[in-house]
Amino acid sequence: MDWAVALLANIATRYNVVVTNQLALSDYQALAEFRYQIRRFLHFSEQAARHAGLEPQQHQMLLVLKGLPRGVRPRVAELASRLQVKHHTAVELIDRLAKRGYIRRQRAPKDQREVLLELTPRGETILRKLSLHHKAELGSRGKILITALKRAMRGTRA
Repeated sequence: MDWAVALLANIATRYNVVVTNQLALSDYQALAEFRYQIRRFLHFSEQAARHAGLEPQQHQMLLVLKGLPRGVRPRVAELASRLQVKHHTAVELIDRLAKRGYIRRQRAPKDQREVLLELTPRGETILRKLSLHHKAELGSRGKILITALKRAMRGTRA
């Protein structure tokens, strides 16, 4: 749960939200509602992945791989960092996805010791379907999530 506190502190700093040591009942309620709305979306996401035949972390791995920022090399270490998992856990996910034909490994052209990852056409197809489904869900529930976030970001002076 320390990650949640750090995340909220980061958001508060970024958006100049007043944070004090005093909390009102409404602050707890706002944080609880925000957590609930995040969990609802994550539950939807987990169910959608399973319905598509993937484990939630496998879906996340595909999304992370496709959504890497320009210039970031698709290596195991980067994917593990972005998923917040240990290196060996990322390797297991990659192995399972590669075995099912969703991703492939390639040696880097300049340094043959470096292994780069890419989605296969099969991986692109399943990720596209899941992402369209997720975008639709955000279209229907996104405003609720944003409202909960804004309410949680308000300082105790709100």
